[in-house]
Amino acid sequence: MFVPKIAIIGAGPAGLTLARLLEYNNMACTIFELDADRNNRDQGGTLDLHIKTGQLALREAGLIEEFNKLARPEGEGMKVVKFDGTVLYDDGHNTTNVLSEGPWERPEIDRVLLRNMLLDSVKPETISWNKKLFRIEPSSGDSKHRFDLHFADGTVEKEFDLVVGADGAWSKIRPLLTNEWPFYSGVTAVELWALDVQERHPWLSEYVGSGSCFMFDEGRALLCQRNGNNSIRAYAAVRQPESWSKDCGIDWSKPATARKALVDQYFADCGEDVKRVIQDANDDLKLRLAYMLPVGVEWQSRPGVTLIGDAAHLMTPFAGVGVNIAMADALDLAQHILSCRDGFNSKSDENLQDALAEAIKKFEASMFARAKPNALKSTNGLRGHFSAGGAEEFAERIHRLKNTTNSSK
Repeated sequence: MFVPKIAIIGAGPAGLTLARLLEYNNMACTIFELDADRNNRDQGGTLDLHIKTGQLALREAGLIEEFNKLARPEGEGMKVVKFDGTVLYDDGHNTTNVLSEGPWERPEIDRVLLRNMLLDSVKPETISWNKKLFRIEPSSGDSKHRFDLHFADGTVEKEFDLVVGADGAWSKIRPLLTNEWPFYSGVTAVELWALDVQERHPWLSEYVGSGSCFMFDEGRALLCQRNGNNSIRAYAAVRQPESWSKDCGIDWSKPATARKALVDQYFADCGEDVKRVIQDANDDLKLRLAYMLPVGVEWQSRPGVTLIGDAAHLMTPFAGVGVNIAMADALDLAQHILSCRDGFNSKSDENLQDALAEAIKKFEASMFARAKPNALKSTNGLRGHFSAGGAEEFAERIHRLKNTTNSSK
């Protein structure tokens, strides 16, 4: 009986979703994750899972009921303002029309909750923690397209029939398939945290509302997200060169003066409310440079290795689809792998490895077709959000979508 030995590099949403789907269908795999444990680093803010991509993957993985317990449908609420503070759209303070039970189109969930749910859904022995991949090489003397994994701790895991790179932007697996490498998108965001907002930041809590609050303008944007742990993360983003954070003269090690300098130099002509958001979110500060892969990146399929999620098609966050497409990748790949299983008892190892290679080739074709329009959408969002009139265009698009939805009911 041929049982493929499968390695997944990275325990993010893509890698964990794939592992869960395989295990849920009685196929073993191993995840190698560089973090020491699940609490090793911050997992980011909140995200919305779409009903036809992220939620579908969870449904197929038997996790949709657990997700519905953790999801925040009120997080779909949205507020859009101009740079001068004029409110163009606001349904972020209206929760009366939110369904008490799913299915919801695109409810929010904190990234840490999603990851913990996925971690708890796989067997503890499936994940090998503190395993930083150093290099990947074809297995010695092997003509069957197997690979060995060499880790920074000196250990080697050998002869995997399939290695899936779910290891994000700076993937160690990608160079086996393509020479493409992430490039700077032109945008740097200053991430600002406000904790215990209802008690300590009541004005900000009320201003942002139940979901997201956006300001878009030429060369700059302000994006605010309410998180489920009574906190808000605000991202003051500017279109500047990659070296801007080092060359701009702002001392980021002093958050109070850094926020004031950011406002004075890049948001000085904005409305008082817009500037107050930056000043009021004063509990932490981090710099985030946005990188991306070329739109429509593809490669010639290679037996024994493939990519999913950001490793395959890194996008900027300005379409809000990254994690959803990554989880759709995981579902698609799992289904293609499982499609080979019926023949595992009846064919030779060599034929089944050929079948597995063909399944990967078919998966990649469908992934390329799925990724390209979403990457283009992200690129268009980047261009539109950081343009004059970006807020007006975004608000008008929301109005049109809402009117279309209401007229179809």
